[in-house]
Amino acid sequence: MAEYADQIEAARTWLATNTAAEGVITTASGLQYKVIREGTGATPGPEDMVKVHYAGKTTDGKQFDSSYDRGEPAEFRVNNVIRGWVEGLQLMKEGSKMMLYIPYDLAYGERGAGNIIKPFETLIFEVELLEVIKDK
Repeated sequence: MAEYADQIEAARTWLATNTAAEGVITTASGLQYKVIREGTGATPGPEDMVKVHYAGKTTDGKQFDSSYDRGEPAEFRVNNVIRGWVEGLQLMKEGSKMMLYIPYDLAYGERGAGNIIKPFETLIFEVELLEVIKDK
C-alpha cells in the first residue's frame, strides 16, 4: 500500500474539499451525494431492478463510462453493483438525478478496474433513476 500513499492522500484530500461544496451531503459510510433533481416515484430496495442513465468520471475529469453516450439506459439489480451505487440508488426516487462522489473503499478499492480506474480512485457519477422494477 505504501506505493499508493500519494493516491490515497489525494483521494482523501479531494473528498474533504468536496464535502464543503454547496449541497453535498456525506453519509456515515463516506459516500457523498448531491441532489440535482428530486424525483417523486418509488425508491429501490437492494433486490430491485433499476433502469438508469449515468456518466462516470474520475476526479481529474476523465470520463470512463456513459450510458448517455451509448444511447441506452443501463438495467441491473441494485445489489449487483459497487457499494457506493448500492447505497446511492437507495437514496433516490424514480425521476431523481444525483451526483454520487464515491470513495475508493465503496468503489473498486485497492484493485481498481482494468487500465481505466486506478487503485484507490475516487469516482464521480451523474445518475438518473429512470425506473424501479420491484422484485416480484
